Amino acid sequence: MRQCLAFLLLVLALPAAAQIYKYTDANGNTAYSNQPPNGTRAETVELPPLNSVPTVAPAPATTSPPQNQSQTQQNTAAYAVLELTDLPDGEALRANNGSFTVGVAVQPRLQSGHLLQLVIDGKPYGQPTNIPRLQVMELDRGEHSLAVQVLQGAQLIQQSQTITLTVQRVHVGKP
Repeated sequence: MRQCLAFLLLVLALPAAAQIYKYTDANGNTAYSNQPPNGTRAETVELPPLNSVPTVAPAPATTSPPQNQSQTQQNTAAYAVLELTDLPDGEALRANNGSFTVGVAVQPRLQSGHLLQLVIDGKPYGQPTNIPRLQVMELDRGEHSLAVQVLQGAQLIQQSQTITLTVQRVHVGKP
């Protein structure tokens, strides 16, 4: 039993004792290997010890007195700028097939775990994404309200101002 344990420890220690060999190949290039090449003079490379950084335990979280949850959300994750861009100002949007792209300005940068959700006429539109370009497909002509929300999971973090937009589409042969 002790012999098996000693053998097992020896086998596990072999990779730690592996050597690195440096040699010059037939084309004059410097090469490195874990086995010395046959018929070629090789030098053993002595490696310096590995760098290590001691781990530091995080400081314990401090508890604060309970506040209104909506105030806490706005204070901890509020964006100074959250607005829709690339939309016409004061005029209708011409989109013959009802498809167009909306930009989102976010300052500071969108935090990890936060996603953007387009809201059209008060309802979520499309899938939440972390990309500040949102695609609208085949939106009916007429007046629509658009906004963008920042979500963390299913939780609403912040919403932009609502923009009212008129979409113009080609009218073909229908009264």
